[in-house]
Amino acid sequence: MYLASVTEGGRKQFYIRESFLGGGVCRHRDLFKLGPTPGRFIVYPGGNSFYVDEAVEEAIRGHGIETNQEELEEIFWPFVDPEIRRKLEPFRRQERRLKDEREVKEAPHPGRLHLFDKRRLHFLKFGRMEQRSLDHLPASAVRLLQNKSRDEIEQRFLQMESALRPREIKAYCYVIFDLQKFFTQRFAKDSPELLNQDEVDRCFVEELCALDADASFWPGIPSAGRLHDYLVRYVLMFFDHDYGARSLAEEYLRDFMNRHREHRPPESVAVSMEEAGRIFGKGREALKRLTRRDLGRLYRSRAQELHPDKGGSHESFLRLTAAYHRLLRTKK
Repeated sequence: MYLASVTEGGRKQFYIRESFLGGGVCRHRDLFKLGPTPGRFIVYPGGNSFYVDEAVEEAIRGHGIETNQEELEEIFWPFVDPEIRRKLEPFRRQERRLKDEREVKEAPHPGRLHLFDKRRLHFLKFGRMEQRSLDHLPASAVRLLQNKSRDEIEQRFLQMESALRPREIKAYCYVIFDLQKFFTQRFAKDSPELLNQDEVDRCFVEELCALDADASFWPGIPSAGRLHDYLVRYVLMFFDHDYGARSLAEEYLRDFMNRHREHRPPESVAVSMEEAGRIFGKGREALKRLTRRDLGRLYRSRAQELHPDKGGSHESFLRLTAAYHRLLRTKK
């Protein structure tokens, strides 16, 4: 059993669901609708104790499934009173360790995972754009997704992705859809902000639609005739975010300079609005009118001219990047 959250009529609703094997395919089904406030099914008898309303247990048994309070408490744990969670967490960690030691774990099979799942796991585990070690994922991460329905897998990724920082989200989407394969530039693997973003957008939509049409990714889930809700979130993540404030291009440049003894990267670069205007060839008022997207396009255009790989100087590119972030902070 697992906790699932879905949006219905503009409101988040919670369900207890189960993955099960049906017709040789792992599927899912609803066992109990918790509604928008699962915490209403938690009972606090006193002290630091709690239990789940017996009505939930009885409803699940009505589906022919045996459950117990320990299993239900795991599902309801995120909705328990925060103060009680704080006091009980040390005991729960100890219980989980003992449980893991008692259980015989199935050997992990990375080859059974869809490539898209591997790329997501790798980034969420290591936070790196480089993906060469996809088949060397930790056993615990691989087991997490084995013998699960696509719905349960996506619910787990929803939980894991909630830990992403805003500055990581755009790069995460770039990596998991493997967009660098469409570009020949050397910096395409780790500096996507330097690419033509209209082309990046087009490639993203192309890969998104290909995944939506990939039957091997959706076993047990019939086609809805439209983009699946689990993929709609990536549209929002990709188009509603920008690359991190400290760009990968800047990290590349710092690394390049560190590898040359005659160069030492400065601690910071301060660029005034006047200098930013000269670098971008725009007046102060024109810069103010630029949207974040317009500014990004202007930056990429100038970066193509000033990047060290294109014959530009390190100092010019560094000041260009500093000017870009100076202006970016003024945009909403």
